[in-house]
Amino acid sequence: MRRILRLMLLSAGGYRREYLRCLQSSAAASIAQAAAYATLIPLLYELTQPTVDAGAAWRWFGVFVACYLVETAFRLYELRFQYTQWANVLADVRLRLGEKLRTIPQRDLEQRAAGDLTTVVGGNTANATMGASTIGLLFAQLIAVPIVLGVIILVVDWRLGLVLALAVPFAVFFVRRIQQASGSGFRRVDAADARAANRIVEYVQGLPVLKASGQAGARSRRLTDALAAQGETLTGTQKRMVWPGLLASSIVQLALVAMAAAGSALVLDVRLSAPLLLAIMAGAVRFAEPLATASSMTAVFELTDAALERVGEVLEAPALPVGDPGARIERFDLSLEDVTFGYGAEPVLRGVSFTAAERSLTALVGPSGSGKTTIAKLLTRYADPAQGTVRIGGRDLRVLDPAEIYRHISVVFQDVYLFDDTIRSNIAMAKPDATDEEIEAAARAANVHTFVSRLPRGYDTRVGEIGGSLSGGERQRISIARAILKNAPIVLLDEPTAALDTESETAVQAAVDALVADRTVLVIAHRLSTVVAADQILVLEDGRITERGTHGDLIEAGGRYTAMWAAQTRARGWRVRSSSTP
Repeated sequence: MRRILRLMLLSAGGYRREYLRCLQSSAAASIAQAAAYATLIPLLYELTQPTVDAGAAWRWFGVFVACYLVETAFRLYELRFQYTQWANVLADVRLRLGEKLRTIPQRDLEQRAAGDLTTVVGGNTANATMGASTIGLLFAQLIAVPIVLGVIILVVDWRLGLVLALAVPFAVFFVRRIQQASGSGFRRVDAADARAANRIVEYVQGLPVLKASGQAGARSRRLTDALAAQGETLTGTQKRMVWPGLLASSIVQLALVAMAAAGSALVLDVRLSAPLLLAIMAGAVRFAEPLATASSMTAVFELTDAALERVGEVLEAPALPVGDPGARIERFDLSLEDVTFGYGAEPVLRGVSFTAAERSLTALVGPSGSGKTTIAKLLTRYADPAQGTVRIGGRDLRVLDPAEIYRHISVVFQDVYLFDDTIRSNIAMAKPDATDEEIEAAARAANVHTFVSRLPRGYDTRVGEIGGSLSGGERQRISIARAILKNAPIVLLDEPTAALDTESETAVQAAVDALVADRTVLVIAHRLSTVVAADQILVLEDGRITERGTHGDLIEAGGRYTAMWAAQTRARGWRVRSSSTP
């Protein structure tokens, strides 16, 4: 419970103090409730005497009412927080998760499946916050009520109290068995839920491929296997909890029967009065309720614990360190100094150093896997290098808040991500407060307006999930319009025309020309003809810069770049011939 409490307080965030006061109120209310039940013992005793002492009975009744009034006052505070603030706590947790995901290194995020993160932000967060709103309060009742009533019963008659006390360790033993079974079980269930969610996301996004390969619907083994495993895990966990739960409840019931039998024997032996036995049994029933409840609520505890653990894992994940939160970028030159970086044990970049002057165009060329995209990622602080330094405007990126870095960088890669919203909203992502005139101006500069004007709803046309209703060239131009609207002084390009047809390439290239004017540009070039005019070209091989210079310098040097240029020049003359052509 200590761990659950720590995680609940972590989830409560800015509502931490209010939640602690809510727990304190719940504990106080539970003690007052137990005290009210305890007053039933003397009250019933007085009322069942041959000659009722009305004064004593009224006094005990007054104490009973006072205890319930105290409980009501504390419960009102508890419920006010529970029903008015936990919706805010849920929203706050999700916002903090969103903020946390912003600060976690992108490399770490990419190691988690999209379905997994969706489960954490969605279902886990709801289970964690809604469960925490009741778990702590129930736990306070489960502890306070039995302790207070148990002590009172022992004081009134130690023999009956001992019978009741002997049952507690056995009940707790089986409750612990439920906890052990459900604890590891619900963690497996949660992991299975995350895998199933990831397979569902994968299935929806890859449905065209699955249909084409005959793997859709019931034939999709990856999805059906994940869903089957999810069901088997949940069923197995529930089965393991059945017998311990039944035994725990049975022991509590047997304890009450044994207590009634022992009390009846004492009454027959004239060592205990019947009215007092009746009063003690009323208190014992209330004593036993939390123990019986604990056996059925343990699964809820563990489900909440598993959800809290996954939410807490993200909230406590190490963020990119920021050396100086107030540091600002004032120049826009780029530099890498002896940078070594890898995604695993093997380095992808090995001692890379270069400088890109402000308002210059630097091109990265080389074979796939040589480290070109990794350099672009490091400039957005995707992760910090294992060795060396990455700088913008002379500032080490490890000093800067990632938000300050992104404020000055526009990124346009081949794989464009558009939100399932309107064209207008997708362009405005770069500047949420942009006017319609500013959005249209950026769209015109990126050659978006030409095709948008032909659409029935114009800029209010929804693009579909990931922009699926648009062509590749149209999606690319929208992403460039977004970058133009942002008007950042640094632009990173991953050859946005490489996968386009000739007509789309011409339109996108014109949009790129509008984007890069008078900016510091780093472009990953696949077609060397697009970077002939670059201020410097860096040739990467196996994570190292092997050649650098202008196009003319590199052609004259006759090295790897010259060979690449010659190969691409010959490729432009290739033709596909009919098999019947001699």
